Amino acid sequence: MFRRLFHALLALLFSLPLCAEVVNIDNAELAHLVAAGVPVVDIRTEGEWKETGVVPGSKLLTFYDERGRSDPPAWLQKVQAIARPDQPVIVICRSGNRTRDASRFLAQQAGYTKVYNVRDGIRSWAKDGRPLVPMETAAVGCPAGGHC
Repeated sequence: MFRRLFHALLALLFSLPLCAEVVNIDNAELAHLVAAGVPVVDIRTEGEWKETGVVPGSKLLTFYDERGRSDPPAWLQKVQAIARPDQPVIVICRSGNRTRDASRFLAQQAGYTKVYNVRDGIRSWAKDGRPLVPMETAAVGCPAGGHC
């Protein structure tokens, strides 16, 4: 009986989808990962990007619009053009709150194995005097010159 139960538990474990744990990072780790070439997905709104600027090299993909609406499947298609599920990706917002949802979605539902959530967001990055570039500079690297 024990053997059957053991095999049933093993079968159950192997049938569960693998999902990654979201790793919360600070500004020092963000700088290190950016220098290593890990893509940064800035999920804020256009108004927020214009207000503060963005981390150099960021891809601009709004997750929640100004009304608080989101379309995770459409957003995911855009993220997949930036990083495959087997590649690491960094997610940043204003204060780290919205990125919790986006990071969990990537790790738990979209199969991303390494998702970094910038714990205190762009506010902390700017407060530390870290580099920022105008939104238009970041958008240039996106397909067709628009937002990714």
